[in-house]
This record gives sequence, structure tokens and C-alpha cells, in this order.
Amino acid sequence: MKIMRSQIRSFLSITALVAASNSIAQNDLLPLEEAEAYSGITESRLIFRENCAVCHGENLEGATQGTPLREDLVHGESMDEIIASITDGYETTGMPSWRDIFAPVEIVGLAMYILETRNNVGYATSNYDAPLEIPNHVFDTEHHDFRLETVVKDLEPLPFSIAPLPDGRILVTEKTHGVRIISADGKKSELVADTPTAYDDIYRLESRIDIERGMGWLFDIDLHPNYEENGWVYLYHSDRCEGCNQISREEERAVSMNRLVRGRLEGERWVDQEVIWQAPIEDYFFAGDVGAGGRVAFDNRGHVFFSLGLKCGGQGGGIQDLATPCGKIHRVNDDGSIPQDNPYYGGEDVYESIYTYGHRSPQGLEYDVINEELWGSEHGPRGGDEINRLLPGENYGWPLYSLGLHYDGTRVNGRDLGIPFELADIQQPVVDLTPSPAVSSFIISDSKQFPNWNGDFIVGSLKLRTLFRVDIENNRFVEREILADGLGRIRDVEQGFDGSIYLLIEHGAGGQILKLIPEE
Repeated sequence: MKIMRSQIRSFLSITALVAASNSIAQNDLLPLEEAEAYSGITESRLIFRENCAVCHGENLEGATQGTPLREDLVHGESMDEIIASITDGYETTGMPSWRDIFAPVEIVGLAMYILETRNNVGYATSNYDAPLEIPNHVFDTEHHDFRLETVVKDLEPLPFSIAPLPDGRILVTEKTHGVRIISADGKKSELVADTPTAYDDIYRLESRIDIERGMGWLFDIDLHPNYEENGWVYLYHSDRCEGCNQISREEERAVSMNRLVRGRLEGERWVDQEVIWQAPIEDYFFAGDVGAGGRVAFDNRGHVFFSLGLKCGGQGGGIQDLATPCGKIHRVNDDGSIPQDNPYYGGEDVYESIYTYGHRSPQGLEYDVINEELWGSEHGPRGGDEINRLLPGENYGWPLYSLGLHYDGTRVNGRDLGIPFELADIQQPVVDLTPSPAVSSFIISDSKQFPNWNGDFIVGSLKLRTLFRVDIENNRFVEREILADGLGRIRDVEQGFDGSIYLLIEHGAGGQILKLIPEE
């Protein structure tokens, strides 16, 4: 029978009350609001259990009168194929049509739930504390076999970025602590002195999934393309202050905004710092850094790109507003000046550094030097993680449109925000990652150690804890291969000067850096 709406509302009300009694938020976000925000996931789960589990099992394991859904699906395993199976049914095999019972958006949510469960990417945990044991076997993949070697394993639990140095050392940012240098033999330094401050007052919302929150973190660290000549290291961080603008004074809370600086290393000290890009203080806001983006990339023409996610207030988070810096990819010259060929150079009431806009939570940013193209990965809502080719001046949709759903089960439809748009004006992802693996950083490989991956995207994921190889040719998705799974949350993927490929793992017991070792 069909589950009643009143049952769902009752269940969600109870959930919200329990969540409210366990609040640990320090930024006045009510757990009641957070529980309601995830009501679509709850509804999909309850619909499945009340209507589908009798045949397919509560965990998709199958039942006496039905087939398991964790095995190969006869009628297709894509999102569209599963939606069609639920909608139309297969009368000859006893599968009823649900077209007249569930609304279309409920069917989409149900299909999403099946895909999420099949791929073990539910929303109960973000896998910070899932068992972590680095396999010592050889990974057998289509083009290259490799094993994993641990470079260092006692980092702080929340590292963000690594930057291999020419001499074999590795720079690493720990979001809530600072910058360290890892020696070639795996020993970590003390925190590098005099870098921008990293704040460690993390909080979590018990009513929501296991995501860390805070303000004033360190993000990406990257070397200037001519590092061996000029020694410049670029550090992207969340600049935090209190009482520094009107909203901070009114709310009596700290505010922050991403900022790009560069400096040099003198032993274990940060020197010669210069600010490359900083938003006006009045645009600083008190959104947490969990969706702040924070990646940096260089092209071969003297430009530096950087991503900035959900950190502004206003309608839709200001993402569609060119007068705010948030939800954008920015481009400046490597000294911080604005390139005259930027798409909004010389415009009034706009950030002239904007290169693209309409981004929700950017996670990876890389420049393909061979094809002279910029690429990015980002988190969608429920479903809808993306890999995008980033074209100057283009709109990538958020919060007007997404292939994913809002967590409350509704479609992403920006018309509710009163922002006019045409779907034809929104750039669609080259790669749609549904269900969401929580895509993270990536490289476009040109490693001589793995020559058959040349031009392929080596992509990490957080919640799914999997490393992928993604083949994109002529700006079209060709295939995706799992290279390794069951690892920790892969926060960063980087390639060293000698072609070595490194993974940065975050985990509740301590972060790690792993190295892929090719097998002859």
C-alpha cells in the first residue's frame, strides 16, 4: 500500500524533536531545520520500505517473491532506466507500474535511493571513521597495475591539500592547524611558522550527516609554474575576523571569506607574503567553510584560477549575482592584477575576477595544458555531482538547475527564487556522477610512470572512498573505471615532478599520504 503523507510528517516531526534535544551547533542553525532539510531522503527510504521491500528486501537483498536489486539489473542500471522501470513496470514478470501511485518527483527520489543503496553512498555517515586499512595487494586495472605505499600516516584528521616539491618533499595543509613539510622519507615537520591563521573550533550538527563545520580554515596549496626559479608558493585560505563589518557587529559573530596569498619558504618559516586576491571586508559572511570550495590552478599563460563556493548570503546564496564573489571560479594574473580579457572586465557592480559562475560546492580545479581548457568538479545536492569544462563567462546552473534533487525531495527549480533563466543558457556537466560519490580533487594525468593514463582524469571521492579513472575525449564522457575502492576519504590527488601520483586521505584517526607504485 502507499505510505500516507501524514505518516511521513509525523516521523519527521519526531526526528526533528530528537535532533533538537541533541544540538551542538554554535552558529544558531537549528537542528530542527537541518532534519527537515533531509526529509526527502527519509521519505524515499520510507516509501521503499512500505512498498518495495516486500519484494526486494529492506536492504535490496531480495525476497521470496522478488528479485535482489544489488545484483545486475535486467532492465538497466542508470538513473533514467530505473525511473522507467518504476514508472512503467513489467507486467509479465509481476512488477507493477507505480505511475498512478507516486508523483514523478517521488519516483525520482525512489530511484535515487536505490542507486545510493546499491553504491553504499547513503547519508547516515560521511565515513570519517570507517575502518581504514591500506591494502597491500596489487590493484589490477585496465591499463596499469599498481600498489599503494604509505608516505606518512600521522597527519591531523582533516588535511586538505598537498603540493609535491621538486626535491621529493611534500607540502600539506591541515585545514584547522596549518602547513607542514613532509620529508622525502616520510617525516613531518612542525607547523610552518607565520602562515595565515588556521582556526580549530570545529563543530558538528548531530541532526545532520557527519560533516565537520567551522570558519577560518586553510585550503589549497600550490606551486607557481616557475617555482624552481621564483620560489612562489600560493596558499588559499579562509580569512576570518570579528567585528570587522556590519553583519559581524550586528550578529556578534565572526565572519570569513576565501583569500589567496603567496609567499616563500625559508626553512620552516613562511616569508614574503603578498595578497593576490581578497574580497572587500563588507562581503565577508558567517557561512561555514564546509562548502567554501578552495582549489587553485594555473594555466600556461600567467593566470591563476581559484574556486569559491557557498559563503555569501542573499538570494540563492548570491551565486547568480555577479556582484558577489561566491559560487564562482575566478581568474587573475599571477601577481593579482585582473586580466583584461576576463569576461566581466570593466563591468560595473561586478567582480572583474569572475571567470564562470553558478557553482554550488567546487571540489577540484585543473587546467589541461595540452588542450588549453579549465576543468572543475563539484558537489551537487542529492545526486548531481559533476565534472565540468569551464568556459569563460558561462553559467553552470546552481541554484537554478541541477540533475540532482534538493535534500527535501524537491527538484532544483530556480524559478521559485524569482530569477529568470533559460535552460539552454546553462552549461550541462560533461560527466554526471549520480548517485553522488562526494567527488573531490582530480588530476589530468601526464605521468610517465602511468603512460596509458595520459590525458585521463584521476578522480578522488570522499564518502565513497574510491579512486576513479575517467576518460573524456573531445569533451565527451567515454568511460569510468574504479582504480581502487574501500580507502579513506580521498581529499586530494596530485602528481609529483617525477610523475608520482599521490593521494591525500582524511580520517578520524589521522590523515595519510599514499603513493601509487606502478607494477612492471
